[in-house]
Amino acid sequence: MRVLALLDGSLVDPESPLLRADDLGVQRGDGVFETILVVDGRPRELEAHLDRLERSARLLDMTLPERADWERAVRAVTDRWPWDAESELALKLVCTRGVDGGDGTPTAFASGQSLSAELLRKRAEGISVVTLERGIDPGMMERAPWLLLSAKTLSYAVNMAALREAERRGADEVVFTATDGSVLEGPTSNVVLAEGDTLVTTPPSAGILRGTTQGALFGAASEAGWRTAVEPVSVERLHRADGVWLASSIRRIVQVHTVDGAALEADPELHDRISKLYESQY
Repeated sequence: MRVLALLDGSLVDPESPLLRADDLGVQRGDGVFETILVVDGRPRELEAHLDRLERSARLLDMTLPERADWERAVRAVTDRWPWDAESELALKLVCTRGVDGGDGTPTAFASGQSLSAELLRKRAEGISVVTLERGIDPGMMERAPWLLLSAKTLSYAVNMAALREAERRGADEVVFTATDGSVLEGPTSNVVLAEGDTLVTTPPSAGILRGTTQGALFGAASEAGWRTAVEPVSVERLHRADGVWLASSIRRIVQVHTVDGAALEADPELHDRISKLYESQY
């Protein structure tokens, strides 16, 4: 199932062409996007996603349509979705710089589609990951902002190549590492670990995309009496932790049971507690 809407709220045929061949999003990956989980008609962390979309556009010096336009497109998709048949959808907001040599008008749309069976399997069963070097050091974001390390851009070729490498190694997912061996993030997720009564994630100073799901989880955890920390994490800490998860909008909170072929602690009761913390807001 797919639904496609323009920012004026009109619906278009998702099977028909939408982008021009000279659109800079197609030719260069020059654009930004967000992916949002919608459950029973309610988008999760919509404001946080729109904030991040605006931040990414600023980093790219892009003109972004008004927030009200995005909200209109979101409503158009969610109003058309068959909620009686499917209770969840993956909603993607996309904005490119427009056509090459054009007047600067961006190309923007919102699309909703069903969650894949593979994604649902990973949610239910947990995942294995491999660590792969990303080729950056923890201080590079401040030194080289033009690398757009903390922006969510359409340039995802490296991330997809990393996931293919994980598949070749027999794993489900990737955890990127910096040149000093510290943990960064997944290609489409943030890393979270539990150590006693503390939840830990890696710092944005390393060029990590600010996670909306991770942020929501930490907010709920703090209210429930957990401690939270944002600090550098070594790969060795993943192996010693009481639990490790990848947090992302569509998959929610997915437990990691294996890192680089070595089994981790994967307490189902702890995973249930962490998942319920996140779901408690909804």
